[in-house]
Amino acid sequence: MQISGAVALVTGANRGLGKHFAEQLLSRGAKVYATARRPELVDLPGATVLRLDITDPESITAAAAAAPDVTMLVNNAGIDTATGLVTGDLDRIRLELDTHFWGTLGMIRAFAPQLAGGAILNVLSAMSWFNYPGHTAYGVAKAAQWNLTNGVRLELAEQKTLVTALHLGAADTDLSDYDGPKGDPAVLVRAALDGLEQDRIEVVADEWTAHVKAALAGDPGDFYR
Repeated sequence: MQISGAVALVTGANRGLGKHFAEQLLSRGAKVYATARRPELVDLPGATVLRLDITDPESITAAAAAAPDVTMLVNNAGIDTATGLVTGDLDRIRLELDTHFWGTLGMIRAFAPQLAGGAILNVLSAMSWFNYPGHTAYGVAKAAQWNLTNGVRLELAEQKTLVTALHLGAADTDLSDYDGPKGDPAVLVRAALDGLEQDRIEVVADEWTAHVKAALAGDPGDFYR
């Protein structure tokens, strides 16, 4: 996958990882569609700004029509409602799944026909592989998004679309309320884009995420202790 000369669409590009993705894609020579639910908040000179709410199918359809030349789709938009599963608000749990699973799937279905020979990058999480008190709805949604990624990779293999999963721990963005060490979003995004250019189907972006993945082969009791 060559980023220079590619046409990329980034969801959730108004802040955090999405803004870093758009900036670094521009610096590597890509044309960039920077999308957000509130496009007036996008400040990215050189990018084409589009309104997009990935939980709204009509908004997805409009974005696909406005960007018919996209060859790389970066599904970055996300939400963490800090909701539990047993007693948490069901509407907030549904919002997690509407965003991470249904929203990602809607974007892929809308753009897949024009991504033959191109790429999809799904921004996942170390929490695709474990869960954490207070954020269990998020963990469920990310696990679903992970296997969605595996599934569409198989379905789009014939048209030679690279489908890459980015797994990372806490990033130093305003989405994360984690009170602990956080990764530099610029470094994490650089690792993801390097992985795309190396045609990798999975990028494990930091040591914590690598530790979580390795723990899957062991007794889950050891990990959760």
